[in-house]
Amino acid sequence: MIVLDQKKTFSVTTMSENSVNGEETGEHFERFLEQHLNQLQASGVPSTHWKSLYVKLKEDIYDAGESFKMLCYEMESDDEETENKDIGQDGEEEITNYKWMIEATKDVQKDDSNNIFLIDHAWTYRAEEARQHLKTIPGLLQRMASLMAVKVNGRSNSQIEEDILTEMWKFNQTYSFGHFERGDKAAMPVWYVMDEFGSRIQHSETPNCRTVPFYWRETKMTYTLMWLKEDVDDGDEITRDYVEKEEDDDIKKARLLSWEPCDMKTISYKQEEPDVEYFSKYAMNETLPNPDTPFPGLPKDRNVRIFVEYGSLRDHLTDKRFEIVETQEEADVIWTFKSWKDYKKLSEETPGKMINQFPRESVLTVKDLLAVVCRRVSKGVEDPDTLERDPDWLPITYNLKTELDKFASYFQHREEKGLDNHWICKPWNLARGLDMHISNNLNQITRLPDSGPKVACKYVEDPVLFFREEVGNVKFDVRYVVLLSSVKPLKLFVYRVFWLRFANKAFSLDHFDEYEKHFTVMNYVEGGINLKQIHYDDFIPMFEKQYPAFPWNGVEESIFQMFREMFQGATSLPPPQGIAHNPQSRALYAADLLLRWSTDQKGDKVIRPVLCEVNFMPDCDRAVKYHPFFSNDVFSTLFLDDTESKYVTQLL
Repeated sequence: MIVLDQKKTFSVTTMSENSVNGEETGEHFERFLEQHLNQLQASGVPSTHWKSLYVKLKEDIYDAGESFKMLCYEMESDDEETENKDIGQDGEEEITNYKWMIEATKDVQKDDSNNIFLIDHAWTYRAEEARQHLKTIPGLLQRMASLMAVKVNGRSNSQIEEDILTEMWKFNQTYSFGHFERGDKAAMPVWYVMDEFGSRIQHSETPNCRTVPFYWRETKMTYTLMWLKEDVDDGDEITRDYVEKEEDDDIKKARLLSWEPCDMKTISYKQEEPDVEYFSKYAMNETLPNPDTPFPGLPKDRNVRIFVEYGSLRDHLTDKRFEIVETQEEADVIWTFKSWKDYKKLSEETPGKMINQFPRESVLTVKDLLAVVCRRVSKGVEDPDTLERDPDWLPITYNLKTELDKFASYFQHREEKGLDNHWICKPWNLARGLDMHISNNLNQITRLPDSGPKVACKYVEDPVLFFREEVGNVKFDVRYVVLLSSVKPLKLFVYRVFWLRFANKAFSLDHFDEYEKHFTVMNYVEGGINLKQIHYDDFIPMFEKQYPAFPWNGVEESIFQMFREMFQGATSLPPPQGIAHNPQSRALYAADLLLRWSTDQKGDKVIRPVLCEVNFMPDCDRAVKYHPFFSNDVFSTLFLDDTESKYVTQLL
């Protein structure tokens, strides 16, 4: 190797012994600990370094350059013709085949309390902002291109942008704050690239340092902290473990693919039903009803008393057979937003009271469990040419925490066959399009779980589109409301009125960070994005005019069959692996789906539904706004077994 350059960190500031031990740090340091103790302990920052850390934050001290330097090596090549060199228009040679490393410039002791170092962040962003940042923040494109070794000579900014958006997953780190489970946008993952010093600390299975993000409340800024795990000598390379605390060797290999590419195809991508303990983790202290307690049914001699937390449903519940009450205690039926936990207590203390949830319904509403229960209806058939599997309405779905190695294998098998490899990655516990990513970049997909649990679903690359005169052919999705009345026997209804959501830009298989092209949920987007709405009975003739060979009633029947199979899979095993039978339970779910083009056994073109997700307690504001009878129909079907003249169809 040839040494091209060696640099110390950009900012070198010394910290005197007096500044660490000075009296002015006492009271302020105690306040610092009060505000940051949990963060320091959770990150594993040694307590011996806390006071030095406080002083360096307070005085903005970046002193890693006193102990370390950056070295750049050109990687030697046996074949001069294959060396990664590019001659730009100015005649200067652009070398892109090089390696950086961090090296100690003196002996450094891990127990020296001063040896904790601040690393600045060169770029902080949310994923959907990345492209815009590169376009608008002065100097960012050039700095990232240099840091990531992206070629720039003779290339347009848009070409450089695309390469940075691909390469950045080798450099990205992440953190999040707030209440992720509430869908709080402020808690969505933040990605960041450390400065040149931090980004050039290389990976090792036997690292001698650690780095962690740290949020300082006083300035509302995030830094990376670096400290040594062991003593280092002058000339030692400084390394960290890019994937800490991963005990499964194959999954660790998959998580390291961004930096250490390897062939994962020897690993079987076949998916198996998880064990009972896997499902139990999602139960979250949920008890089951006492099976020996008889259910007397709702009262027949008076109106049914309903407690409804959802204002829109309550305001439109006008059926005289129901009476709205203000407390759960006086109600016969509780309709609540909150996840119900104690079904045992409900069955034993109030056996005649009903609830709008089923025990263990999380097998439907949690995305990775949904894929598992839907696979139960599979006949085990895989097309050897397309690697597609049945049921054809379920996109191939992998849990990126527990099945990342299998996913990487499946991805590489598809890549080898030249098959489309676009995937949509979703948090298993969020909806509304939050923290979703579409990509065919294996490096990106294997890094996304760093920001929280996710599933990867095969992206529908050939969706059925809807022509909008003002836009062109756009993606759309369909939402049906399904009503579960019983598990044993399985009794299921679908509300015949459905709702549509449309993308705002013409569909094409590119620019996957362009939300209005690839996503349809516009209700919750900030900034006044246009929300296209078409009533279902206006949509049907419009759809049939655009696709005259595909009448809607045939498409809808395939959708209804999907719902039947989905609930059969979800109730085929006892809890916690399936929805529990409970005579006190009734539930409403929203099932979201796309339509895609496919071929049948004869080779004829057909439209197939594709399940996206199932939601508990969905937003019903549009339902009651455009269909004031919605509340009456739903409550009559679920609690009075009255479907006469209601907009419902019994499926099972």
